[in-house]
Amino acid sequence: MPNRSERRSSIQSIDRAAAILSALASGPRRLGVSELAERLRLARPTVHGLLQTLQAHGFVEQDRHSDKYQLGPGLLQLGYSYLDLNELRARSIGYADRLATRTGASVRVGVMHGDNVVVIHHVFRPDAAFGVLEVGLQLPLHASSLGKAILAFAPVQVLDDLLAEPLPQLTKRTLSGAALRREMASIRDQGVATERDEAVLGESSVAAPIFDHAGHAVGAIGVVDATERLFGRSLTKGVAAGVSEAARGVSRELGAARWPYAAEA
Repeated sequence: MPNRSERRSSIQSIDRAAAILSALASGPRRLGVSELAERLRLARPTVHGLLQTLQAHGFVEQDRHSDKYQLGPGLLQLGYSYLDLNELRARSIGYADRLATRTGASVRVGVMHGDNVVVIHHVFRPDAAFGVLEVGLQLPLHASSLGKAILAFAPVQVLDDLLAEPLPQLTKRTLSGAALRREMASIRDQGVATERDEAVLGESSVAAPIFDHAGHAVGAIGVVDATERLFGRSLTKGVAAGVSEAARGVSRELGAARWPYAAEA
């Protein structure tokens, strides 16, 4: 059996690894070894060793361009189990099906992961002859309606971290950091986020946040379609209302007291 000092060491290592994961989960911005060491008040070699172990298990991953770290796909897989326990995906399935039928568009349900949104449920457009299942697809927070819907109701630090570095310009219509920050107030007021040709030219989306019993924006549900189908000259009548109703319904299933939660805070 391990002696008392070995047990203390093991527990300390777990505490420190958990602190690293929490720091990386606190916002979309990637963090380097020195930044983590300073934030957690740990020695740089200690942080580096823990990161190497976490990376070996797939719980963190290193950006090859900046050498900074973010949460990895292994942790995301564990998160799927957590999401199932909290019924986010299960509770959203019926609402997503009805939203697809109502709007005639494809429906996505997503959660935030680093500076992206990961699609955890996808419904094909009702009249689509064929399609590709998008579960697991990663969308940029700043250039997707799912991401914007979550960001608008997330802690301010999350948006600040995202904007600490220049936002990738994916198309000529991708918002700048200043424009994105301005748009957050409108989304909080209306409860609905839109994205028009900001990630892929010719494709647009509309989404609304999903809240849990504690009032946290734990995800978002929305529709995606060709820009001309979804907008035309303006947002297609009934789409925003349909998305709002679906998000409100899922939030109610998760125990949210009101929707959008922050509007009356």
